Amino acid sequence: MLSFASVAVNAKGEEADSFQAVLNTLDGATPDPLTMAWFQSQPEALAAATHSPEPPREVVARFVHWVQGLPGDAIFVAHPLAMDGPWMDFYLRRFAGIRLLKGPWTGERLFYAGGLCLRSFAAGKLNWPLWECSPENYPPEWLGHCSHTHKAIDDARAYARLLAFLMD
Repeated sequence: MLSFASVAVNAKGEEADSFQAVLNTLDGATPDPLTMAWFQSQPEALAAATHSPEPPREVVARFVHWVQGLPGDAIFVAHPLAMDGPWMDFYLRRFAGIRLLKGPWTGERLFYAGGLCLRSFAAGKLNWPLWECSPENYPPEWLGHCSHTHKAIDDARAYARLLAFLMD
């Protein structure tokens, strides 16, 4: 994982806070050739995902502190959950000894329950086929006119706006 971002929204869908970070490469890790080939076609996203990286342990500690400082029970939302959830869980377990989601496992969890797959939520709310639920198919106003740039904070903000739209 090169970078990640989160945008917290309240029950009304209003942005409450945001978090973003770029991570140093893990010791012994090698870049996935397909991912890096894709990033080569997205130079601005690659630049954002690699500028001023920090040690993952420090980033994860800051992120955990940020989430725990949010009011109420935070819910992890991702588009799709199956893509982002395992990465976040891996980093949280490795560097903070905490799990992303609640489950039948031992140990503390960071977020309430099992998380929310925003793509699945959109499909259900909109009565769309799952495969049609993607940023290029959503009207710009549903994403708060935030461009889906593949920069972590931009995408997180657009998805937060989509969540707010769907909760309305």
